[in-house]
Amino acid sequence: MEITTADIKVLRDETGLSIGEVRNALNEANGDKTKALEVLKKRSVEVAEKKSGRALGAGSIASYIHGGGISGTLVELSCETDFVAKNDEFKNLARDIAMHVAAMNPKDVSELLEQPFIKSGDKSIKDLVNGATQKFGERTEVRRFTRFSVSE
Repeated sequence: MEITTADIKVLRDETGLSIGEVRNALNEANGDKTKALEVLKKRSVEVAEKKSGRALGAGSIASYIHGGGISGTLVELSCETDFVAKNDEFKNLARDIAMHVAAMNPKDVSELLEQPFIKSGDKSIKDLVNGATQKFGERTEVRRFTRFSVSE
């Protein structure tokens, strides 16, 4: 199947990854978008594993207040450089994870990473973090979080 520019654009808009990565995934999947997404997910895990030894020297703290002030969270999402930490997409990811923590109340980072993301049940928090590593080209990690609730 011939891969068109429109096919690449649709998948690139959905994933935010580079044109080359998207084109290669579509080629490997013979133009099937669903299979290409699976290829990209597999690659994100491989990229995250390769970068796992890199030092984390920057990051972003995100907060989220839920339920009219009944609960709130702080999340530290770490990366390698302040260049990535200042990126709006990185900050939005940190905020999304903070929102997830407020809603799902995981007991620790390990449990958090395995939970299906509340905005998209087909991806786990770990998938989001691995995707960020692939997208930004830097090791990305949820270092810690805390959750407060007036009912606890």
